[in-house]
Amino acid sequence: MTKNHTQFKIAFMFHVYLLATHKNGTLYCGVTRELLARVYSHKVRKAGGFTARYGVDRLVWFGSHELINNAITRGKRIKRWRRAWKINLIETANPDWRDLYWEMGGVDPREVVPEGMRAWESNKT
Repeated sequence: MTKNHTQFKIAFMFHVYLLATHKNGTLYCGVTRELLARVYSHKVRKAGGFTARYGVDRLVWFGSHELINNAITRGKRIKRWRRAWKINLIETANPDWRDLYWEMGGVDPREVVPEGMRAWESNKT
C-alpha cells in the first residue's frame, strides 16, 4: 500500500489514539475522525486541558475503525485499562515510542504558526 493510499484510507476512518510525553511517560487516550489535525492541536496546545497542562503530544499508537461507535467503545475500554496494558499495546506496535505524527506526514507547527502566536511556547519562563 502506498503512502498516499494509506493517508486516503486514514482520512475516512475513526481513530483511537494514544499520546505520550516520552517513552514510559504520561499517557492520554482520545478518539477522533481527523487524526493528524487532532494531534496537531495537541502539539500547539490548542486542545487545552490535560494534554496542554502536561505536554502530552507524541502520537505513539493509533487504531482505525470504520464506525464511530466501534472507535468510541475501543477508546473507552483502553481508558479503563491498566497502565501496563497500554504500554504493552504501544510497545507491540511501536517499541521505540516514535512520534508517528511525523511518519504520517504531519506538519511542524513552527512552520505554520507565526512567532508570538505559539501557545505551546508562551508557557515557558
